[in-house]
Amino acid sequence: MSLEQTGTQLVTSGSILDAVDERTSLAGSNKMEILLFSIGSNETFGINVFKVKEVTRAISITKTPNMPHGIDGIVSLRGHVMPVLNLSTFMSLGNPAEQKVMMVAEYSRHTLGFLVKDVDRIVRVDWDKVHAAEGMANNHENLITAITELPNGTLVSILDVEQILSTVFGEDVVGKIERIEKGHEMCVFFVDDSTVARKKITEVLDRMGVKHIQAHNGQEAWQRLKGLADAAQHSNINLRKQIQVILVDAEMPEMDGYVLTQNIKADRRFDNIPVVMHSSLSSEANRAMGKRVGVDYYVAKFDSTMLSDTLRPLLKL
Repeated sequence: MSLEQTGTQLVTSGSILDAVDERTSLAGSNKMEILLFSIGSNETFGINVFKVKEVTRAISITKTPNMPHGIDGIVSLRGHVMPVLNLSTFMSLGNPAEQKVMMVAEYSRHTLGFLVKDVDRIVRVDWDKVHAAEGMANNHENLITAITELPNGTLVSILDVEQILSTVFGEDVVGKIERIEKGHEMCVFFVDDSTVARKKITEVLDRMGVKHIQAHNGQEAWQRLKGLADAAQHSNINLRKQIQVILVDAEMPEMDGYVLTQNIKADRRFDNIPVVMHSSLSSEANRAMGKRVGVDYYVAKFDSTMLSDTLRPLLKL
C-alpha cells in the first residue's frame, strides 16, 4: 500500500476510529491491529491502530527553538497545532532516509506527529503472539514495548509511545494526593506492561497510603490473581478482604486487558471487586470495548488526580 495508490491520506480517521462496531468486535478476542511502517532501517515497526488518527504526506514543518531531541518543529493540520517527532533522528539512525509520511497519533490527551519513511499495511495479530521486549536483543530496547512475528516470518517491533513521550517531554507530574484513612489495610492489584505507567501508578498508590500488588502483562496478572483466589478459597477468606480494586491496562503482551477482565468477571470468586481500566486508549470505541467485557470504571492515562479520585470511593473494606 502506498500514498500514490490511495491519495494524500493513506489512512483517515474515518477508516480507523469511526468503525466502532468492527473495532468493538475485537473486545474479548485477544487480538489487536497494528499499522506497519518503516523509518529507513531494515527493521519493521508497528503502532496500535487505535492510537493513530490518520496518516498523511509529510507537510511543511515550522522550526522552533529549544526543541527536545528528535522534534523537527511544529505543524498545523486542519487548524490543530502539534509537535512533530522525526523517529529516525530520535532513534539515532545513521544516514537517515527521507521521511515522507506523517502518522498523527493520539495518546494520553497528547497529539503528536511521527515522521516515518513509509507505511505498509494494517495487520491483525493475536495478543498471545505479542511478547514483551524486555530481555530481547534489539537496537531500541527502551523504545520498544513488544515484539511479534508475522506469518511470513517478519519480526515487528511495536513502539512504546508512552516511553517515547516520556523521553521527549518528560514524565507527567503526580499532583497533591491525600492519604486514605486506614489505607494500609487496603490493596490494589494493578497490571501494566509499561515501565513508565507502573512507576506512576505506584507513586499514586504510595501517596494514598494503599498497599499494591503489580504484574507486567495480562497473562502474568491472571495467573497471580487465580493464585490469590485459590489461597483465599483454601483459607475460607473472602477475597474482597484482600483485594479491593483491580486496575488493568488495555494493551498488554500475552493477554490484553479485555480478555483479562472477561476472565475476572467469569470467576465468581472476584464478585464485588471492581475492575478499573486505566488506558491511554481513551476514545469512545475503547470505552465501549471495556464496557462490553464488564469493565466497571474507565480512567484515561495519565491523570493522577482522576486516578486517585476514581479509586478512593472503591477502597472500602
